[in-house]
Amino acid sequence: MDKKYIKLISGLGIGAILGFAYYYFIGCASGTCPITSNPFISTAYGALMGLVFVWPGKKAKDEEEETV
Repeated sequence: MDKKYIKLISGLGIGAILGFAYYYFIGCASGTCPITSNPFISTAYGALMGLVFVWPGKKAKDEEEETV
């Protein structure tokens, strides 16, 4: 498996774990919070945020191209 996919899958998994942990330990007692009141939504949101953090961005241009 390519390193890029391993990085994406690990970010997804770690984000999902952290999203569920946020629901479990902090959560929302009243049930009115749209993200933290449901464990499935909280886990999915955490997975999405984990994916956003590890998603590859644009590569920087070479210094030679910038000096033109």
